[in-house]
Amino acid sequence: MSSENSYELNTKSLEDLEKKNFEKTSIREEDEELFSNKEDAAVTTKTTLPFFAKLMSIFGDKVEMNGIEPITDEEKTDTSLYAAGTMWLSANMVIATAALGALGPLVYGLNFGQSVFICIFWSLLGALPVAFFSVFGAATGLRQMVLCRYLMGNVTARLFSLINVVACIGWTIVNTIAAAQLLRMVNRPHNLPPWAGCLVIIAGTWIVPFFGYKLVHMYGNVAWVPNFVVFLVIIARLKKSGSFTNGPWTGGETTIGDVFSFGSTIYGFAIGWLSYIADYSVYMPRDTSKTKLFSSVFVGLMFPLMFTLILGAACGAATLNNPTWMALYDEYSFGGVVYGIIVQDSLHGFGQFCCVVLSLSTVANNIPNMYSLALGTQAIWESLIAVPRPVWTTLGAWIGYGLSVAAFYEFESFMENFMNSISYYLCQLMVMCLSEFFIWRKGSFDFDVTIWKDWNKLPIGYASMFCFLTSIIWIALCMSQSYYVGLISRRIGAYGGDISIEVLWGYEFVFYNILRYFEYKFVGR
Repeated sequence: MSSENSYELNTKSLEDLEKKNFEKTSIREEDEELFSNKEDAAVTTKTTLPFFAKLMSIFGDKVEMNGIEPITDEEKTDTSLYAAGTMWLSANMVIATAALGALGPLVYGLNFGQSVFICIFWSLLGALPVAFFSVFGAATGLRQMVLCRYLMGNVTARLFSLINVVACIGWTIVNTIAAAQLLRMVNRPHNLPPWAGCLVIIAGTWIVPFFGYKLVHMYGNVAWVPNFVVFLVIIARLKKSGSFTNGPWTGGETTIGDVFSFGSTIYGFAIGWLSYIADYSVYMPRDTSKTKLFSSVFVGLMFPLMFTLILGAACGAATLNNPTWMALYDEYSFGGVVYGIIVQDSLHGFGQFCCVVLSLSTVANNIPNMYSLALGTQAIWESLIAVPRPVWTTLGAWIGYGLSVAAFYEFESFMENFMNSISYYLCQLMVMCLSEFFIWRKGSFDFDVTIWKDWNKLPIGYASMFCFLTSIIWIALCMSQSYYVGLISRRIGAYGGDISIEVLWGYEFVFYNILRYFEYKFVGR
């Protein structure tokens, strides 16, 4: 080869290299740009608007800037299986979980034994799919709502991303109000104003997810410890009070309806992390043991669910026998029950300190909401990626604060009812994603991450969209909430029974897979 030809070749190679580097580091990537192989696919552009890029540069590398772009193998440095489980241990070992368990005796009229059985059974059904989808984050590097584009279709996944954002803000509001109510009871009569109580909870809810994945997991490693200690104190004081009894075993149609409704509530809480579980394992290496990761997350979910729900059921059963606690429950909800057990005629100052600790436990439950709210927002539309994840987290947290204060005074009951209803969509997400993975993808984890935002190659979602829209009819017929009881569910006992979950399982499985066959046949993807 002549020196002249060699010079031309080297010049051309240099130009190609410069062009390639420019494409990888450009601020704004065109939506239609694809990558030639899977290794380059994960190296996505951080499409940040100049203003936000300059703003975020203040924090250097202390803040996670990655959004919904696939995580590269080089970025997959999280090897802690322990942290994968303890995060959910902290998120579930909170006062909100205990309050849910108390609904069995206090709202649905079930005794302690019946409540325990329902809590364990439905928690198991909810935790299994959540733990299973945690392995997808490590195996693919895809965030949960982006992963759903492959499993539900591009259009349907974006709609579910919008619903997920609403759910994240909604649950943050409900949890924050409950914590603020408990804080308000401390140091009476010098009550903490509701706006201040909500501010304390939202501040913690914002700071941790703002900095991102690493701090979220670091917080989850330790946040469960003080909560667990306080719950042990509650058990001791509950035992000493002498108020606890199992209560009478009941039967008949009304009890059956209450069992269905309470079970639906427990299931909705246990499966609540499904819409963003993969977000918290995307930085784990692709070769992470799926069995070990599943086991860690499953134990991290089930232990606090069983422990805290059962404790809540015990508190609820005892409250029925204690007029003072019942009066506190009627005025301050479950926070009043906790206050009565460990403060009034009990531990006094130390009991108030325990109430503060339990109030702050809500932060651990809110953190996943705020972290994944940002990712869910970006997953709605590509243009929203231009606003970096920390900014969306900030906006979500402080919008949640404003709505929490307003809801504290005006529409708290509406928020609780609305959030109980919105959880139905998680059941549909589970059935459709599992069907797609096991039946149509034949259990393969080989996801082509190069097409994560390619409208021409991702499944469209005709089958899933049809099933989602038509399922609204079945939900309306089979739901049982305080504001509405469906025509079918009202036939179960005196107060109705919520059988929406069971009906949705069957309906979504049958019709989704039938329609998916025709979608594959005529659309080809």
